[in-house]
Order: sequence, then structure tokens, then C-alpha cells
Amino acid sequence: MADRSRFQLGLVVGKFSPLHQGHMLVIDHAAQRCDRLLILSYANPEFQGCKANLRRRWLTQLYPQHECVVVDEDWLALTCKAKGVSYQALPPNDASDLVQQHYLAYLLKDVLGRFPNAMFASESYLYPCADVISNALTTLVSPIMVDLDRIKVPVSGTLLRADTAQNWPFLPPVVRADWVQRIVLLGGESSGKTTLARALAQALGTQWVPEYGRELWDQQDGQLSPDDLLRIAQVQGQREDAAALISGPWLVCDTTVLTTLGYSLWMFGQLDPRIEALAQRPYALTVLCAGDFPFEQDGTRRDVDFQQRQHQWYLAQFKLRGIPFIEVNGPFEARLEHLLSFCR
Repeated sequence: MADRSRFQLGLVVGKFSPLHQGHMLVIDHAAQRCDRLLILSYANPEFQGCKANLRRRWLTQLYPQHECVVVDEDWLALTCKAKGVSYQALPPNDASDLVQQHYLAYLLKDVLGRFPNAMFASESYLYPCADVISNALTTLVSPIMVDLDRIKVPVSGTLLRADTAQNWPFLPPVVRADWVQRIVLLGGESSGKTTLARALAQALGTQWVPEYGRELWDQQDGQLSPDDLLRIAQVQGQREDAAALISGPWLVCDTTVLTTLGYSLWMFGQLDPRIEALAQRPYALTVLCAGDFPFEQDGTRRDVDFQQRQHQWYLAQFKLRGIPFIEVNGPFEARLEHLLSFCR
């Protein structure tokens, strides 16, 4: 018969690199069995895309009701100094199980002052680890195994890091938003970026984020103020972040705040510092669309000279900001195939 005891304080430990549904299964099971739950994470070195600040945010957003502690060197040094306890550096990820187990006991007893009476995990290290920390804390820490064979949630952090796209459904939205690879298409007016953005997203089976500036321009019959441009910059970023929560591994963005900054200059002769601050977001792939086909005037655009001036401004901004980019030109089909080659 399965042990259904209830515990005062439960413990879940992991690198959470990245946090996935397998981790969440363990955490949710522990929460059902415990009055309080401590979720503890550390890694040395940290994995790409899984820095301590991200793991801390993922855990606290998903589990605000639990005690979530993400240990890095800065946190550890400050905490040890504040509590007057000895500082022991984080062991490397490839340290032996015994080294890791004794270090966990040190964190629990000396640094955190937490004495759990149950530990939950989905890996076989659980049983010897529970024995070591039981001896170190001089209290029984019951090992509770959850889905050891990964039948309920067939994924691991190693699998996710090796093949993110294949295992994408196992990431919770809050992690997807940080792990999604954002592609941005920039270019002068009538350079085909919107048509290309829509088609690229369809080919990748993912979301795309239209240009909010064009939407507001239409709503206000082309009458925009400097404050409207700030609003465009803010809403563009908000819509991008919302799409990232439901996107596939790639998110296609038809423009960025950098474009809004450009229009601040072209329309009002100024580079609004508030918009500049919002234009710092990095992208996995920046694409510059060349205007090398007949200019299409839809009644709202300026002219081909302005289009080329925009193109040159983007080139200058990429150089100034150190932004790597690719330029696409030629027929639409060639542009699409060129971009898809970067996403395979």
C-alpha cells in the first residue's frame, strides 16, 4: 500500500533548467501531501536561458504560495553574511552525488534553517539523498518518489535542452515566454515585411505579432502625436509578450519598438528617450527586408525615397547597437525559404 502520510514541511530540489511539467507534477504532488513546501534550486554552472533570476521568477509566479529559494553565488554570499554562517561555494553540476547531498544538507541546516520531514523527486538519487540529509539534520526525511519512469510526463531538462522544439508542449507558458525564439522583420515602407511575417508564422505553425502602429494610424486617420508613439511602443511590447505565452518555439514579430523610435525621429524630429528605453529588447533573429520590388502606394505611405532612407537608418542602427542581422531580397518565395532555413 502506498504511503499517504501527511507532512509538515516538504522539500523539492532541482536545477529547473528549464522548469517543465515533470517538475510541476512533483511539486503539485508534494503540495498535496504537505502543510508547507520548500522548493530549492541551484546549478553551477547555470544553463543557457536558465539564469537564477529567470528560475526565481518562474517559480514565484507559478508557486507564490510556497517558499521558493533559488541559490546563486550572490544570494549565498549575502545570506551567509547576514546570518553569520560559513560560506561554502556551490558544487559543480558534475560533482558526485555524495558531494551534492552533503551540500544540500548544508544549505538546509546552516543557511536556511529548514528541517523538512519529506523529500519528493522523480529520480533514483532520492533515496540516498534522503538518508544523508536525515543524518545531517538528525530528523527523519521520508523519500517520496513521483513518476520515476516518467510515464505521466515523459520529459527531462536534458531532453528539453537538446531538442526544445520537439518537447515544447512540456514547458509552462511562463517558461515559453522566456524560451521562445523571437524573429523580427524590419524594413522600409512597402518592403513586404508584413506579408512575409504572416507567411513565415504560418509555415512555422506559430504566432505572429502585427504592427500596432499601423492599427492606431488607421483608427486615428493618420493623426498621431508624440504620446501616441509612446503608446504604440508600449502596446507593441505588451502584445508581443502576450503572444509569447501561447507561441510555438518561434514567434514572428512584424516590427519592433526600434521602428517606433524611427518614426519619433521622422515625424517629430526627436528620439524619445522613453521609447529608446523600450527599444532595447534583443531578438534571436533580426531580418531586414530590402525594398527591391516595385513600391506599392496604398494611400498612407510616403515614397520610395523615404523607404530607402528608412532602410539606411536601420543599417546604421544595427551597426550602432551591435545587432546581428540578415537581409532578405528578391522574390517572396526566395525570402520565405531563406528564413525557414534558419529555423530548421
